[in-house]
Amino acid sequence: MSLASFLKTRLVPAELEEHINRIRKPIGSLGYDPWGYNNEAMKSGLSLTKQIYEKYFRVQAHGVENIPADGPVLIIANHSGQLPIDGLLIGYALASREKDARIPRAMIERFFPTVPWLGNLLNEVGAVLGDPVNCAKMLANNEAVIVFPEGVRGSGKLYQDRYQLKRFGNGFMHLAMKYKAPIVPVGVVGCEETIPAIANIKPLAKALGIPYAPVAMPVVLPAKVHLNFGAPMYFDDLEIPEEQVTERVEKVKAEISRLIDKGLSERKRLF
Repeated sequence: MSLASFLKTRLVPAELEEHINRIRKPIGSLGYDPWGYNNEAMKSGLSLTKQIYEKYFRVQAHGVENIPADGPVLIIANHSGQLPIDGLLIGYALASREKDARIPRAMIERFFPTVPWLGNLLNEVGAVLGDPVNCAKMLANNEAVIVFPEGVRGSGKLYQDRYQLKRFGNGFMHLAMKYKAPIVPVGVVGCEETIPAIANIKPLAKALGIPYAPVAMPVVLPAKVHLNFGAPMYFDDLEIPEEQVTERVEKVKAEISRLIDKGLSERKRLF
């Protein structure tokens, strides 16, 4: 038995393996799709994430059934926490739901694929470089795609700015309109407290070629996380001025803000 097979038998429960096998993904004869996704890697990844999701962050997810069972869909959420923990938890909530589970694709920052080994690992569990072309191809392939329109503006925000949404780009709305993809807004509460940063050393970040260099504790705190998934939002594909596209983006942003407020009101404690 190979090392990989041995670890799989130890890590992946039979019921989880059966669950993933039921989620149909178009993969090639070598076990990968064109973007590097691998079913076997996903099984190990979800098994590990299950412990993080249930035991460490003790996630409470509401409304995940609002994500359509098939077809293209954009899952739009607020971004925070220095590391893409929010994307990991949203992805697990969808992949693990009992009925109509889906394995979403997450758009990631350009920095992550430059880290040795990390880029390939993220690709194997469904992450894709956050480029509009990649996102368009995913939607054309009827994928559920997780997008954080705030980008590094959101993930690198300071603790004093927690739960204050940064500027959203319009790119995701153009793609939603073009591919007739519903938008499911998500309010994430708790990830702001996982790695609270008090400062960002911009000269150091620039020198190292990374998005930000936060002054923060070198640990991930076990904050309790709330995920609130809103109802799908549909937008027609009529040709409209960019100002009206921005108005549509603001509607999505306002709904995410409402869902964040809902999560904050539900939260009884930080940890």
